[in-house]
Amino acid sequence: MTHSFSIANALVESGALKFGKFKIKSGIISPYYIDLTWLLSSPKSFRCLVDIVSGEIKTILSSKRVDKLASIALKGALLIPSIANKLDLPCIVVRKEKKEYGVTGRIAGGEIEKGENIIFFDDVVSSGQSKLEGIRPLEQLGAKVNLVMVVVDREQGGRENLEKNGYQFKALTTISEIVKSLLQHNKISKNQATLVTNFIKNCSLISDS
Repeated sequence: MTHSFSIANALVESGALKFGKFKIKSGIISPYYIDLTWLLSSPKSFRCLVDIVSGEIKTILSSKRVDKLASIALKGALLIPSIANKLDLPCIVVRKEKKEYGVTGRIAGGEIEKGENIIFFDDVVSSGQSKLEGIRPLEQLGAKVNLVMVVVDREQGGRENLEKNGYQFKALTTISEIVKSLLQHNKISKNQATLVTNFIKNCSLISDS
């Protein structure tokens, strides 16, 4: 995870990584929360993440055909246009719900052609369920999703769930690596690190049970 500290630092400096008590989508209480919308108020941190993601995808482009990038509203969709522009690739956004007026449907930003190879990008992965829901409309239109890429793996079973469903998965870093890097650089307290580490362990026990 060579990008762990750069990503961790960008998240902390922008305020996108917060520590406390947060109810997440699954209903459980997490000792941390990642909200990439905060990158919008921190151009330096925004550029940092865009450059890292673009570099990773550029490496993939050297050996694989990729026709489009895709993300799902909202947070991954904030980064994907800048990433796609840097790579000179088209991108689209999958709406969470079907639009019933104007240009209808769940795809915004363009059309999906049958047989297109797509990298599906998002901010974080927890269980992986929202990624599967976002990928489905693309596949229904005939696209092939070759890779699911996220900035941070929350280590709550998402990788395993996506790989079980046949998708290649790549996280630029994990929450464990972020916490380790921040602790080494005195960016967080030992208590904060312990709370997150214990949370990850408990989530692992739940997913294994």
